Amino acid sequence: MQTVSCPSCGAEVHFRSHASVLAVCEYCHSTILKDAESVRDIGKMSAVLEDYSPIQVGTAGIHEGVHFTVVGRIQQRYAAGTWNEWHVLFDDASTAWLGDSSGLYTMTRERKASGPLPAFAELRPGQRYTINNEPYTAAEVRSGECIAGQGELPFKVGSGWRIQVADLRNYASFATLDYTDGPQPVLYQGVAVTLEGMQCQLLRDQDAIARTAGKYRGKLDALDCPSCGSGIKYVPGAAAQLVCPACHAQLDASGPETQVLAKGKQVEDEAEITLELGATAKINNVDFTVIGMMRRSDDEGTGWNEYLLYNAHAGFFWLVETDDGWSRSNVLPNWPTWAALDADKCTLDGATYAKLYDYGSQVTYAAGAFNWKVAVGDTTHVYEFEHGQTKLAAELTSEEMTWSRSTPVAHDQMSAWFGAAFHGITPTSNIKMTHRGVAKVFIIITLVLNAIPMFVSFSSTLMWSVLACVALFVPALFLDNNKPPT
Repeated sequence: MQTVSCPSCGAEVHFRSHASVLAVCEYCHSTILKDAESVRDIGKMSAVLEDYSPIQVGTAGIHEGVHFTVVGRIQQRYAAGTWNEWHVLFDDASTAWLGDSSGLYTMTRERKASGPLPAFAELRPGQRYTINNEPYTAAEVRSGECIAGQGELPFKVGSGWRIQVADLRNYASFATLDYTDGPQPVLYQGVAVTLEGMQCQLLRDQDAIARTAGKYRGKLDALDCPSCGSGIKYVPGAAAQLVCPACHAQLDASGPETQVLAKGKQVEDEAEITLELGATAKINNVDFTVIGMMRRSDDEGTGWNEYLLYNAHAGFFWLVETDDGWSRSNVLPNWPTWAALDADKCTLDGATYAKLYDYGSQVTYAAGAFNWKVAVGDTTHVYEFEHGQTKLAAELTSEEMTWSRSTPVAHDQMSAWFGAAFHGITPTSNIKMTHRGVAKVFIIITLVLNAIPMFVSFSSTLMWSVLACVALFVPALFLDNNKPPT
């Protein structure tokens, strides 16, 4: 480790990796560039947004049997939100990048490409490309900028640094093509990972996330909409993109002051909300909070509700409410194998899923906080697949493709999770049997049982059958006609 004094404030700044050339002073945020024989201050770096991420500089873990420590971070913004790239130093002195976006994590290292790589303008989400002899599907193609930095980094970077990257997936394999420095991209390859799988320690807990995020934004549990003044409930640090439930303004709370991105427009489809924003549930001994809700409809006008739930360490998942009931949906870190967008089957973990539907969807209502920008009118194309009771869905836009897996959730389970906060209607039969209806059932049974005796003694059997039917029907008719109103 090399320790230098900050040229601006004199505080100690540590370079743990000899490959690091830049560090951000944690006291005054000066950007310190390490040359061969000196260090110099090249200006202030914007303070990072303390967002929902449980990772921090100093977080440690194990990957592929080697211990690592997080030593730096680049925070980046693109059109739909922000994401973090954590600079990781391993005990064998090698380095890597821990990608952190909406609770999904990847560990990648710089690799040399064995063949030509596609140009940035040629990349399209959902299309397949061959990289180092492996088939990858483009997941995201985005342009953005660096908005902040922290700790030590392996190259010179500053606020406003423009970025062009594409992320691609092949089951758990992950690749990033970085076109920031020119048309020939830098290749990073790795795998999807989880914090539990890497045995991560020194993570921020939920209280720390709420405390630091609230301090940065000046609010702890709610903020007043800058457009209409209505209060907006949200989890501090959980998501920076808000939609005001009252005026439907689209807000960005990722800075010290909340900004109005777009004025709200009249929403024709005012959704009936079964789960209120802020409702909590203990699911598998983990406390989740409903932070966002949106209503979507397909090409034929059929609508459904989607509720976004969040926990600091467990991340995000969706509860989806349709006419058929409830389901739980999680974004997949490991992608299915799907030959092409028009293929009728896909496979995941040895199971084959058959295509069900292929349709366009549109957001017709939104309220609360989200981990990306949501607005009424947003459109996606959805491809649904089914295997037993499990469904997979691929959602495609011009910049992004995601896969999710959903499984049904019983109404009683929803009620147990949320208690009084769950406003769902208990499924009951709409058919109310009258006394006459019950009598008719028994009359049919009587006639069926007496069908054979009629062949032996038709007259007497018919007489007794008619008397039995009258005895059943007349009292039922009397009871129905004299039933008190409800």
